[in-house]
Amino acid sequence: MTVTTDSGSAPPRHGPAYYLRRLLANPAGSIMLVFALIQIACIVWALLYPDDFRYLSPQNLAILMRAVPVLGCLALGVGILMIAGEFDLSVGSVYALTAIVMAVQVSAGMSGFLAAPLAILLGVAIGVLNGLITLRFNLPSFIVTLGGLLFWRGAVLLYNGAVQVRFDPEPIFTEIFAGTLLGFNAAFLWFLALTFAFYMLVHHHRFGNHVFATGGNRPAATAIGINTGRVKIIAFAIAGGMAAVAGILATARVGSVQPGQGTGLELQAIAACVIGGLSLRGGRGSIIGVFLGALLIHTITNVLLLLRAPGFYLEMFIAVLIVGASILNQLIDGRGRA
Repeated sequence: MTVTTDSGSAPPRHGPAYYLRRLLANPAGSIMLVFALIQIACIVWALLYPDDFRYLSPQNLAILMRAVPVLGCLALGVGILMIAGEFDLSVGSVYALTAIVMAVQVSAGMSGFLAAPLAILLGVAIGVLNGLITLRFNLPSFIVTLGGLLFWRGAVLLYNGAVQVRFDPEPIFTEIFAGTLLGFNAAFLWFLALTFAFYMLVHHHRFGNHVFATGGNRPAATAIGINTGRVKIIAFAIAGGMAAVAGILATARVGSVQPGQGTGLELQAIAACVIGGLSLRGGRGSIIGVFLGALLIHTITNVLLLLRAPGFYLEMFIAVLIVGASILNQLIDGRGRA
């Protein structure tokens, strides 16, 4: 008598390598792994040498929470646009312009609760203009927004000159955007809320499917009835609006606006997105990856400051991260197409 066993009854056992491959196949998998390893190293080091490396001190954590939201909000807007297959190099200039406009209007007597939405509308309008020029004349968004970077930087000087503008709104406005709640910085809480909102929009809403389809294969998306032009313009508008939100948070925290602020932030925002697993070709990425990319850049900045390292070390390290992340994304994209 032969006894047979059902070999399919027991679930297959998978080793660590299997789960590592699955993690890295996720658009945010590599950044999750890198971020977790760096955090573990920082925490262990801070516990072993609490006097020399104050990473876990309340003062240092507060500094991190205040610093992350500006770059994080910019990166969220830029990230959605990159998934749609476009770039916006003007967000740093829009960040400065909208902040200046808000501060000037408040100085003229306008309520901060009116000036802030005005700044966001201005940012959205600039984003829509970038999208319309890009699509109407079939130009690379890189070129259009590079021109925008220079134009809106000049507009800041034309609007108010090369002078600092004080920002002194109602105390409740400052408390909402720069105060603390249950020990957490208000700007960081806004960043968390916006991250969650965009996560739901991009990963759990039809619009997000349209964004991925538009960035991944625009002709195919058009063929199935997606208005890819409208999707791209909305993505440009989100990028401009989020640049204004970043300006609001930064201005509320500092209490003034410098005409030259925001220089280089557009490149840092793109860097956060690339480090976070977004493809430079569009059609691939995740909001969680963008969130962790911004956190990682500021974590590295913070660690180098705690170690009293020269500033150029930060630029070198971020450059290595960008190239390494791009190579990894390229390998993952190639494996997915194979």
